[in-house]
Amino acid sequence: MRGCFVTGTDTGAGKTVVAAAIAAALRARGERVAVWKPVVTGIDEPDPGGWPADHELLAAAAGVGVDGVTSATFGPAVSPHLAAELAGVALSLEVLAGAARAATDGADVLVAEGVGGLLVPFGDFDVRDLAVALGLPLVIAARPGLGTINHSRLTLEVARAAGLDVRAVVLTPWPAEPSVMERSNRTTIARLGGVEVATLPATTPDVADLARAGATLPFDGWLGP
Repeated sequence: MRGCFVTGTDTGAGKTVVAAAIAAALRARGERVAVWKPVVTGIDEPDPGGWPADHELLAAAAGVGVDGVTSATFGPAVSPHLAAELAGVALSLEVLAGAARAATDGADVLVAEGVGGLLVPFGDFDVRDLAVALGLPLVIAARPGLGTINHSRLTLEVARAAGLDVRAVVLTPWPAEPSVMERSNRTTIARLGGVEVATLPATTPDVADLARAGATLPFDGWLGP
């Protein structure tokens, strides 16, 4: 598969926005884009800022129907392993990986997004296991502010310990006038993490806005194999 797997340093670190921005920018230049996220939790708790559910945003960005963008949705905003347990279902690594591959049918590129961080469990496997199974290069979404150096370096170490090919860290939302700390965070993560660090400006759920923001990213170098 040609594409990338977008993970994050934590829940709410901007994974879906980064994935949607990449997908929208690829679509804007004429590529057929598949998007996929294994599960979506928190369906019963709408975003207070008015953003759609993750799978709905990804589908809009790629210009595809929402069916097939995710393999399961759950109401409570909890970890997928607990959401599945509460719903009385079991999640399977083989089934999820197969669904991701099926999503690529007829597409030129796949933008897959994880859930939370790499060590978030689905049950007896976690997001990192799924990323390994898919074999896509990894893009890490991270916050630009205080604490991001530690979170980013931890995620880099966890990813590389599993043999994942980390292509970039994306700091988002990147302000128009970054502070001294934010600029330092960017250069420090790049230097100590030995990784490309890009920035994604704030955007809205509008597909055109996402595409404009995504076009600022050097994502061609992030798409494997």
